Parts: sequence; C-alpha cells; structure tokens
Amino acid sequence: MTGIIDEQGFRLNVGIILVGAGGRVFWGRRVGNRDAWQFPQGGMMPGETPEQTLYRELEEEVGLTEADVELLGSTEGWLSYRLPRRFLRRRRDDDSPLCIGQRQKWFLLRLTADEERIDLARSGTPEFQSWRWVNYWYPIRKVVHFKRGVYARALKELAPVMRRERHTESPSLRS
Repeated sequence: MTGIIDEQGFRLNVGIILVGAGGRVFWGRRVGNRDAWQFPQGGMMPGETPEQTLYRELEEEVGLTEADVELLGSTEGWLSYRLPRRFLRRRRDDDSPLCIGQRQKWFLLRLTADEERIDLARSGTPEFQSWRWVNYWYPIRKVVHFKRGVYARALKELAPVMRRERHTESPSLRS
C-alpha cells in the first residue's frame, strides 16, 4: 500500500512526538541502519483521518494504543519536505517518482502507561530496532538532513504546548 499522494506529489503522513518522563521524547533507530534515527511516522491510507493514522502508526511502530497515551496537541497545518533525488522511488511504467516527499501533520503525545508497554516488534514488521529517550530539541540536530526543517518547525510549533504541559500537575513530565 502506497498511501495517499496529494496533487503536488507529496505523500500524506503523520509524525509522532511521544513525550515520556522528564519531558524527554522517544527517539527510534530504524531497522537496518545504525545511524538512521527518527520520530515514529507513517503514511495515511485512503479513508483515514490524520488521527486514525496517528493511532494505527503508534501501534504498528511503537506497540502503544490510544489508551497508553494522551493527545496534547498537533500542528495547525501540514509541514512538508522534499526527498533528495537519490531517495526517490520511481514508477515502473514511466519512471516518474511515486512521490516527491512527505506532507505531515505532527502530533504531540504524552505516554500515560508504563514505558515497558513500548514494544517495537508488536506489528511483526518492526520499523525500529531500538529506542531511547532524548532531550526535546535533540532530534533537530540528529535527524537526516532533509527532515531537519520539518522537525524544527514541528518542535517549535508544539513547544508552547510542551511548556504548558510541563507546568501542570503531571508528575510524569517533570524533570
């Protein structure tokens, strides 16, 4: 399944920022590449809303369900990035790109369950081989170069939500 490609050639996708104890965020290492770390993300399928995609991808990639998290916020609009030429996958029939990049709606979630509930192999086809908690701003410097702008915009837009959340009575987000 390729998901939904918009009229400009971007694949519609969701990005997931999962916040754990101390305000640190989930950072996953992709299967098969020791240096490819990212937030969970995934493509929308026909008939899905961004929120439905969010919870499907969360379960497929991290092993968590809607009951394990609290939705804190989302980006107001969609954020896009283009894939470098060498990462473009092409159609067999006319050699045109399947998509030119991704247009993403980003969600900020708080883990409300025990972190032991995280199960990277739950789907049977893991996206991540390992994970760790990192500082909120760390991913901007460490994600693959072509995603840095989207990560910076998503984290910056959701930072006020994160700051408000850290000042509430939620003990799981206090440092």
